[in-house]
Amino acid sequence: MDTTDEIVSVRVSGRKKRRRSVEERRKIVEATLQPGASVSRVARRHDVNANQVFHWRKLYREGRLGSSTSTKLLPVKVTDERSVRAAEGDGIAWRTGTIEIQLPKGTLRVAGAVDVATLRAALECLAE
Repeated sequence: MDTTDEIVSVRVSGRKKRRRSVEERRKIVEATLQPGASVSRVARRHDVNANQVFHWRKLYREGRLGSSTSTKLLPVKVTDERSVRAAEGDGIAWRTGTIEIQLPKGTLRVAGAVDVATLRAALECLAE
């Protein structure tokens, strides 16, 4: 009697391993990021294992799944340093603080109250 372990590969006929392009992977991941979307439902719709989609989502968040023209994610670090000062005259409280963003071209540091439109324009210029 032979007691060596044999490795047996079983392939279900008609099911071929499919390789997805980076573009296809990114589109599948972006479908899971929509409000109310279920990763397992999106995975089934595209005939992909849900665990594979979770892995692709991790790569997507890390920026390792190619570039996307619709969504750009930046790493964020939140600290617990807060200060509030009252504006003089009208009694409105203004929040002050510092935002520091590490970008490939350098560091963007914003202190105090910030106009959102101006900050967005600065980030778009620096992220390119």
